[in-house]
Amino acid sequence: MASFFKSFVTLALLVLAIGSTNAQLSKDFYSKTCPKLFPTVKSTVHSAIVKEARMGASLLRLFFHDCFVNGCDGSLLLDDTSSFTGEKNAVPNRNSARGFDVVDNIKSAVENVCPGVVSCADILAITARDSVAILGGPNWEVKLGRRDAKTASLSAANNGIPPPTSDLSRLISRFSNLGLSTKDLVALSGAHTIGQSRCVQFRPRIYNETNIDSSFAKTRQANCPRTNGTGDNNLAPLDLQTPTYFDNSYFKNLIAKKGLLHSDQQLFNGGSTDSIVKSYYSSPSTFTSDFVAAMIKMGDIQPLTGSQGEIRKNCRRVN
Repeated sequence: MASFFKSFVTLALLVLAIGSTNAQLSKDFYSKTCPKLFPTVKSTVHSAIVKEARMGASLLRLFFHDCFVNGCDGSLLLDDTSSFTGEKNAVPNRNSARGFDVVDNIKSAVENVCPGVVSCADILAITARDSVAILGGPNWEVKLGRRDAKTASLSAANNGIPPPTSDLSRLISRFSNLGLSTKDLVALSGAHTIGQSRCVQFRPRIYNETNIDSSFAKTRQANCPRTNGTGDNNLAPLDLQTPTYFDNSYFKNLIAKKGLLHSDQQLFNGGSTDSIVKSYYSSPSTFTSDFVAAMIKMGDIQPLTGSQGEIRKNCRRVN
């Protein structure tokens, strides 16, 4: 009898341990522990976007770049330390990823209403949703319960985020490796309906490629000199129609051969994704519903849950 009881207790503890490390994300994760979470985050995001409309796209991009590197774990936000070199200075992020100060402000505001409860990884997920909604895009219920990584990886960031020079097969492959479909790829790329890009990212396209509208290329060349190192940080909108409003104009641009980045135009270049681009252009509602589904799916990439990771007090450093 004693042996049976001991085995039962051991099994119960094992089940509890498994449950704590494989907890599922849920939409009401903080409903009791931090009921003021959503309005607190949204008001801070709104203030940042009112100050600079581009910030909405920058905050959305942080979520992408976090999830694509070892999952949605807030690792992107960590500053370098003596024990690891973080992701902020990886090629896809250096002089490019921005909005970290806004995330700091959001974290501080959240800590004021419920200290030590909400992870930085979850703050990125909520902030991405709010940025889209504030700029006129869809709203959705964000799944929460992620915990924060205790380390970051420069090499993982360099290898994990598809560069703007990627061709279609490379894009499809990278997204597929993360459990994201080709439709998810096109829908998530629609995030380029907002935001801007630096000259150094699109210079090769506007000077060397032929599948580009000539007048569009000349317009972009006016603010992006051909010589490397000259005007590298000059900006151009990813969507020349409505760069601060979340809509489906991005797909109209692709059909007109006015995609700013090489990787953008790859989505409409005689390949397997042409039909998806056309469907998102002709049906804005299809795009927004697929975008929401893809965002939720991306947010499910390898989250730390249960007893894994930690809840950082400061998003820039491990507790």
